[in-house]
Formats: sequence, C-alpha cells, structure tokens
Amino acid sequence: MASELRGRSILMTRPRAQADSLARLIEAAGGRAELFPAIEIEDVAPPPALARLHEFDLAIFISPTAVAKAMPHVRRLPRVAAVGGGTRRALEERGIAGVIAPHKGADSEALLEVPELNDVKSKSIAVLRGDGGRELLGETLAARGARVEHLTCYLRRRPDAPARQWRAGELAAVAVSSSQGLANLFEVLDPAMLRSTPLFVPHPRIAERARSLAVREVVLAGHGDEDMLDALVAYFRRHE
Repeated sequence: MASELRGRSILMTRPRAQADSLARLIEAAGGRAELFPAIEIEDVAPPPALARLHEFDLAIFISPTAVAKAMPHVRRLPRVAAVGGGTRRALEERGIAGVIAPHKGADSEALLEVPELNDVKSKSIAVLRGDGGRELLGETLAARGARVEHLTCYLRRRPDAPARQWRAGELAAVAVSSSQGLANLFEVLDPAMLRSTPLFVPHPRIAERARSLAVREVVLAGHGDEDMLDALVAYFRRHE
C-alpha cells in the first residue's frame, strides 16, 4: 500500500491531538496529510464533580479529548463506558480495564444498544464531554430512569480561517469526523472547494449533512483510522 495514494493531498480536519495516527497511515500509503482542525479545543476549569467521580455508578466518556482533559483531575473511577473504539483505546492507554463500549459503531446510538446501558434505573451517570453536542445519550438514559449529570471538560470552538485557502482541485479529498466540524469548515474554507472535493465521513448522519450542503461526492467510511485509509485507497483505485 506504500504508493496507493501517490502524492495525493488529503485534508484532515480532526483536532490536532487525534490526527497523528491517520496522518501516518496516509503518508505511509504515499499521500500527503494536510492538517486543518475543524474544531479548536479550548480548556476550561475542571468541573468540581470530577473529584467525586467515583461516587457515580457509571462515567461515560464521549471522546478521546474528554479522556485527556478529565483524567488528570480524577482521583478514582467508577465503572467506565466509552462512545467508541477511539475513546475506549484512550482509556485503556491510561490503564483502565473493563471499558464498556459498542462492538460496532461509535456514536450515542451504538452505545445505547450495549446491554449494560439498558438497566440503569436509579443509577447515577456522569457524561464527560465538550460543551454542547447531541443530547440523545443523556435524554435516553434519563428516560430509562437514570440520574444523568453532564460534565463539561473542554470547549469546542470554530477555527479562524487559514492564511492560505485551498481552492477547487488542489486537494484530492477532505476527511471530516463530525457534523459540527463540517459546519465550521463551510464557515471558514472556500465552499466551492468543499462542494467539489470528495468528502470522506465516518457516519451516515454526517453524510446527510454534507449532502444538504450540496457536497457533490460523499464517501461513507468506517469509524477507525484504518477504515478511513481503506476507504481512501479503495476510492482512488476506482478513479484511476
């Protein structure tokens, strides 16, 4: 696979702390990984509840960023869950075993199907996340009888426009990991470029949002780095 991407420039839009692994895979396949985070991460004061996190029945981490921002302030943990594989790995890298996570998928819907989250009546659950975001997870757990508390561990901000704008035809592909990130890109990058460049996304919900913004070609990849690389390689094989 060393030359499968043959010098093609791939714009990666994940937060900087989550981009290295995919960048290495793209470059190992002969591509050029260009980084422009669609969401800037901003620190906040640690939520006071982190000091008593062990008092909850369950702590759910929404993202690897939530793990990185929260864990330095956590004394002890209750049982832990993660929305997807990337977040699970971030927890395991910190020595946390037995993480509850979906076997397939990496979103609230997938986690809510895990058996351990079906019987949560009267349980206290902390959801560790950035500001805002979808409310499906907390609302569904509350509807199942849980007491849910959201802990904001970081802020998500729209980036400033780059000094150099990419124009149509300069990039072979753009990889986007969230609907918010996609919306941010349309605010700060050239919309004509985004609409005319193949867009690779990990989730049907993001694909639908991209099509609503008139992106001409949307490719649904998997959630992992290897899945994204495989989708890129397969796409360019078909279009040689």
